[in-house]
Amino acid sequence: MSTRYPFTAVVGMDDLRLALLLNAVSPAVGGVLVRGEKGTAKSTAVRALADLLPEVAVVAGCRFSCDPGTPDPQCPDGPHEAGTASSRPARMVELPVGASEDRLVGALDIERALAEGVKAFEPGLLAAAHRGILYVDEVNLLHDHLIDLLLDAAAMGASYVEREGVSVRHAARFLLVGTMNPEEGELRPQLLDRFGLTVEVAASREPEQRVEVVRRRLAYDDDPAAFAARWAGEEAALRERIVAARELLPAVTLGDQALRQIAATCAAFEVDGMRADIVMARTATALAAWAGRTDVTSEDVRQAALLALPHRRRRNPFDAPGLDQDKLDETLEEFGGGDDDPDPDPDPGPGDGPGGGGGGGVPPQGGAPSDESAAPDQAPAPDQAPQQAPDRAPAPAAGPGGAEQSPARAAEPFRTKMLSVPGLGEGAAGRRSRARTEQGRTTGARRPHGALTKLHLAATVQAAAPHQRARGRSGPGLVVRRDDLRQATREGREGNLVLFAVDASGSMAARQRMGAVKGAVLSLLLDAYQRRDKVGLVTFRGSSAEVALPPTSSVDAAATRLEQLPTGGRTPLSAGLLKAHDVLRVERLRDPSRRPLLVVVTDGRATGGPEPLRLAARAAGLHAAEGTASVVVDCERGPVRLGLAAELARNLGGTAVTLDELRADSIAGLVRDVRATTGRAA
Repeated sequence: MSTRYPFTAVVGMDDLRLALLLNAVSPAVGGVLVRGEKGTAKSTAVRALADLLPEVAVVAGCRFSCDPGTPDPQCPDGPHEAGTASSRPARMVELPVGASEDRLVGALDIERALAEGVKAFEPGLLAAAHRGILYVDEVNLLHDHLIDLLLDAAAMGASYVEREGVSVRHAARFLLVGTMNPEEGELRPQLLDRFGLTVEVAASREPEQRVEVVRRRLAYDDDPAAFAARWAGEEAALRERIVAARELLPAVTLGDQALRQIAATCAAFEVDGMRADIVMARTATALAAWAGRTDVTSEDVRQAALLALPHRRRRNPFDAPGLDQDKLDETLEEFGGGDDDPDPDPDPGPGDGPGGGGGGGVPPQGGAPSDESAAPDQAPAPDQAPQQAPDRAPAPAAGPGGAEQSPARAAEPFRTKMLSVPGLGEGAAGRRSRARTEQGRTTGARRPHGALTKLHLAATVQAAAPHQRARGRSGPGLVVRRDDLRQATREGREGNLVLFAVDASGSMAARQRMGAVKGAVLSLLLDAYQRRDKVGLVTFRGSSAEVALPPTSSVDAAATRLEQLPTGGRTPLSAGLLKAHDVLRVERLRDPSRRPLLVVVTDGRATGGPEPLRLAARAAGLHAAEGTASVVVDCERGPVRLGLAAELARNLGGTAVTLDELRADSIAGLVRDVRATTGRAA
C-alpha cells in the first residue's frame, strides 16, 4: 500500500480536522460532510485519518469483520467459535460515484441459488467498511437510490439484501465521510440531515500558508516515506490521544444545563426533527473527551452547534449556509445559568490540538514540524459569497425608455406544474421524465447483457420450462441454465437538462413583470433541484445572446445569475434560440443519454435585426427538427395580447403556458407535461 499523506502535516483547515477527529473518538456522532471548492485537500485529510484509527480486533476468516468479543449472531459467516481472534488495521473503503447497487450492498449468485439451492452471497462495500471508514468523494453526484441505501445502513448499523425470496443481513457500522463541491450541485435537505457534522473548507488566502502547503506537498511527492517519517512522532501522539479520548468518553457527563442549551439552540434556529439535538449532544460529549474533561461546557455546546446545525438550516438550495453566531451566543447565554466554564476552548492550540503539533500551523522556513506556530483563520467558503452582499452592485441596465435601472428582485418561488420530456429515456437517475432504470416498476424481461442484476423469476421459469424433458427432468423440480435467466426491465424516472432561455429585453423590463418572471424561473430552478436535473441559463437582450451559466448541477449558481440579470434594449429572439441550440448541441456530444428540455421565457415580441419574427421562426424550427422538448412561458400582459409566444411554441413543436398557468395549483390546468402536445421523443 502506498504511503498516505500524514494527517498532522495538513496545513490549516482546523474545523475539518476537528470534525474528523471527533468522529474518530465517537463514531456515534454520525459522520461528516465536507463541502468546499476543488483542490482544497478534502480527500487528502479524509484518507489520512484512516492511519490514526486504532487496530481492529476481528474474528479470523470472517468476511464481515465481526468483533470476537461480541460476534454478530446473524453474521452470514457465523456462528463463530471462541478463540479465533486476530487484528488488522482499520480500513478506509472508497465508494466510487459510478458504483452499482450490487457493488455497494453485495450480490447474490442467483444462478447458484436457482440451480443448486445455495444461498451464495458476495459481500459489498458496506461489509468491507464495517468498523472502519466509508468514504464517498463527490457524494452529491451519487445516485439517489445509492445514497438512500448508504444512509439507511449508516442509521441502522446493518445492511439488508433482499432478492427474489433470499434474504441476507449483516452488520454495517462505519464512519461515514462525504466530500462535495457545491458548484456541482447540492444534496437534498433530507439527505444532508443524515450527516452528523458538516464543515466548509476553502483554500487559504494567506500567502505564507499557501507557500507552506506547496512546500509540504512537493516534499511528499519527492519521497513519501521520508516525509511520513518526519511526522511519525506527531502521528503517534495524535493516535494515542484518540485512544485516550475513546476511553474517557463513557465517563463524560452531559448535565441538564448543557441539554437545555442544546434544545434551546435547535429550537432557536428552527431545526426540523430531533436528530440535530441528538447529534449536538454526542458532539459536545466527544469535544469534552477530546479536551480531557468529564464535564460538558457551554463552549462545547457552542462548537457542537457550529458543526452540527449549518446544513440542517437549509430548506432549499438558495438558503445561505452557516449560523448567525450572535444569535447563537445570545441563546447560550440566556440558557447558560451563569456557569463558569472550566475550559473555554475545547479545540486546543497547535501543541495539542487537532493538528497534533504543527499540523494546523505554518512551521518555520524549511518545513520542519513545529509546535509553536498557529494557522491563520481560513477565508470563508466561496459558495457563501453569492449569499452575502456583493462588494459592488451589478451595473444598472437601460429600461425601455433608455433610463438605467438596477436588476429587479425575484418574486417568491412557488410549486410549479410537472414538465417532462416525452418518450422513454435512459439518462441519469432523477425524478422528471420516464426512463429505463435499475430502480422502479418492472415492465418486462430481456436476456441479460453482462452480469445479471435483477432477475425476472416468471420469465426465467417460462424460458426454462419447455426444455425440462430434454434436460432429463421428468418429475417435479426445474433445471435452470444460464441461457434461461432473464433480466427484469424496469421503468423509473430520469433527470434531464433544463435549459432556460430568458428574454431580458426592454419589453420585459417593467419591474413588476420582471420580478414575476424571475420568480417563475426561480420556481422552475427549485423544481429542477428537487428532480435532480442539470440546468443552464441563456439570456438575450440588446443585439445578442449570451450563456449566463453553462449547464451545471448547481441550481444555486443559476439562481445567483438570475438575481443579477440586467434588462433593457431590443429583443434578439432568434439569437437567443440559436445560442440555446449551440449549447444543446455541445451537451448532446458530452452526455448523449441526458435528454434536454428547453424553457423559453419571453413575451414573443422579437424586435432585433431585420425580419425578426421570420428569423425567430427559423431558429425555432431547428429545435423542432431535432425533437427538442420545449415549453414557452408566455410573459405577455395587458388587455391587448398579440399571441406571439403561442406562435413561437408552435414553431418549436412545444407548448405555451402563462405565468399563472405555471403554478401547480392553477385552475386552468392547461399543461400537465410536454408529452401531451409534442407526442414524440427527443
